[in-house]
Amino acid sequence: MPASTARPDPAGAAVIETRALTKRFRGGQLAVNQLNLTVPHGSVFGFLGPNGSGKTTTIRMLLGLIEPTSGTVRLLGRPMPRAARAVLPGVGALIEGPALYGFLSGRDNLIRYDSADPEADPRTRRARVDAALDRVGLAPAAGKKARAYSLGMKQRLGVASALLQPRGLLVLDEPTNGLDPQGMREIRSLVRELADDGTTVFLSSHLLDEIEQVCTHAAVMARGRLLAQGPVGELATRGRLAVSTPDPGEAVRVLTELGVSGVTATGDRVTGEPPADGTDLADLNAALVRGGVRVRSFGVERASLEDAFVALTGEGFDVAG
Repeated sequence: MPASTARPDPAGAAVIETRALTKRFRGGQLAVNQLNLTVPHGSVFGFLGPNGSGKTTTIRMLLGLIEPTSGTVRLLGRPMPRAARAVLPGVGALIEGPALYGFLSGRDNLIRYDSADPEADPRTRRARVDAALDRVGLAPAAGKKARAYSLGMKQRLGVASALLQPRGLLVLDEPTNGLDPQGMREIRSLVRELADDGTTVFLSSHLLDEIEQVCTHAAVMARGRLLAQGPVGELATRGRLAVSTPDPGEAVRVLTELGVSGVTATGDRVTGEPPADGTDLADLNAALVRGGVRVRSFGVERASLEDAFVALTGEGFDVAG
């Protein structure tokens, strides 16, 4: 089946959908537990989780590399792994870094990849390879041996190998791992361009700041369970009330009386959770002043995705995840 026929239906359809997806390994280890994941068409979807959270196992089940113990996976609207032969031509993947022949040029590596695809028309191979190289910005280095490539160039060549055919979905596992800032910017820019062209990108990363910069949606995993998913902006919107004052003790007392929870003071900085009843922030500020608190600054700090992650999992992010 041509790759284009494996694309999902209209925008808004789920490109990845799992229901009660579960994987239990021999010995009883529960790696993924009742996972309900929905990746919208056209999104750049960040997949987050500390070491042992079940991310890698989930990706392997999505691609049909291992079978689930129970539950279902639909990829590009088709059931996996039953429809793998029809679906996978529409899926590009870069898992655990690209496998390259160092003694071959970048172009010859892609020719090898394309030759291994039984559906690739050999008559248009050279044009496909050149288009993929141009897409990732490697056309000027196409004749250089892959062993002479920087790590960032190797990552881009790996992405190019996944783009030799039209793809409805691109799965990237830690695509900027080990890259310098310039290489990271290049990969982020490429991911945005792919999404703008209609390719859904599923991106596993331990770099929370990167997810905030490039992803439209995200999911947080921990201990095999899905803790949260949705638009990145919604996951990271809940901030903390922050007051700068030379009277931190009085500020803690007044805010606590007004229903602000989790109030803490560090030096002249007092923070807490905004009241759940929707109390106007201006009223809180006025109450502090009436209570004799000298307010230098007052406001709600936007929480980062990292703040949301820590709040959800109760732990910091493990880089080895």
